[in-house]
Formats: sequence, structure tokens, C-alpha cells
Amino acid sequence: MDAAVLVEALGLVKEYPRGGGVARVVDDVSFSIRRGETMGLVGESGSGKSTVARMLLRLIEPTGGAIRYDGVDLLAASSSEVRTLRRRMQIVFQDPYAALNPRMKVRQILAEPFAIHGEQVSGDRGRLEAMLHEVGLDASALERYPHEFSGGQRQRINIARALALRPEFLVLDEPVSALDVSVGAQVVNLLRELQRKYGLTYLFISHSMPLIRYLCDRVAVMRRGQVVEHGDCEQVCEAPRHEYTRGLIAATPEMPHFAQ
Repeated sequence: MDAAVLVEALGLVKEYPRGGGVARVVDDVSFSIRRGETMGLVGESGSGKSTVARMLLRLIEPTGGAIRYDGVDLLAASSSEVRTLRRRMQIVFQDPYAALNPRMKVRQILAEPFAIHGEQVSGDRGRLEAMLHEVGLDASALERYPHEFSGGQRQRINIARALALRPEFLVLDEPVSALDVSVGAQVVNLLRELQRKYGLTYLFISHSMPLIRYLCDRVAVMRRGQVVEHGDCEQVCEAPRHEYTRGLIAATPEMPHFAQ
């Protein structure tokens, strides 16, 4: 394996029972993600991109194929190995409110990842405050509940929680699609700053080609469970080979907030 590659999807397949038969929602998907880069996964709703992301993290199990993380066969790894690897990979979901427990204060939300791995930091206010400062939020947020924040602020809390254990790989599953464009642009720029600071590797999922072009180094285009085109992001956007990619570009207007 290329030493620069952190994550590999190899012939991933996902099937679900449907109407007495089987529906294949992901069909032979392969790509790699290099350390420190942002890989884009783009396609319309129902194309299978979020299913692929969840398989990479083993939140759901693939029907077929293989996943390698830093050279480790994730599907053959023991439960203890997977638990150790989970510290190195996290996800930020699309809906910033649904991803947060409405009954928990922010300090409890930020301490939760540590507790899952046997660490107690709920009393370490300084550490929790530092986590908030990294995402542009004030320490006063610690004693508040999710409903007291705007959508953009809630997504910043989600990002802070995802970074709690200092992972190296983040799946960003349409993290700004539920936000106003200007607020989304601020969150995207925060993600870029955090990537530069910590050398993070991103898988960025979106239906927006302008956003993919702004943020990503390489891109894989998905349609009906298959990758129909992949390559250098700028090259794919400037000279798309597949008609579906051309359609995605034509269907998504340029956004000034994400101009190159």
C-alpha cells in the first residue's frame, strides 16, 4: 500500500432485503484517501455516499469488499483493535441538532467521548473550555443546552466533540447542508483551519460541486451506488468525463462564499 494512503475502500458492496429480493445500494465502490488531504464524495440524495462513509467507520457492516485503515484490515480486526482505531476516526453528521442530546449540557456532550473510552474529564473545566475555543465558542457555552444555540453554533459543538480524542480522520457528512450559506462558509473555513493545524484527513460528503471544488483535493462522483468518475478535484470540475458529473456541475450554481 502507498505509504501516504490512510484509508482504502476496496470493492465495497452494501445490500438490503427489499420486497422479497435484495436492493444493492452500494455496488463495487473503491477509492483511497491520502494522509492530510480532503477527499470529496459527491452525488445526489440516494446515491449511496453516506452508506459508504458509515461502512468506512464500521458503523454499518458491508455486504462485501474490504476496508483498510493505515494498513489494518478493518473487517478482520478484533473488537479491541476496532475500539482502539475508533479513537483515530470520527464523524460529523448533517443535522447539527439531531446529533446532540437535548438533555445534556455542552460540558457533558464534550466529556462523553472520553467517558466512552474510560477517561473522566467532566471536572476538567479548563480542558473543556479549550475545546470550545478551538471552534470559536465562548466558555459560557459549557453550561447551556443545544436548543440555546444557532445551527452554526451547534455544528461547531459537534466538531469540537468529534475532535475531543484527537482523531486523524474525520468523515464530514454534509456538515453544512442544513445551514445558511454564509454560516456554512464560516464552518467550512473553520474545518480548513483545523485541518492545517492538526494535519487532519477528511472525507467530505456533499451534493454541491462548488463546495467540493472549494474544499477538496480529490473527488469521487457517485450515482446509484457506483463511482462513475474520480480524480483530481480541479480536473474533474474543469473537464468532467461523465455526463452525470457534467449534470451535477450544471445543476449547482456557483456560490460566491466558496469562490476559489
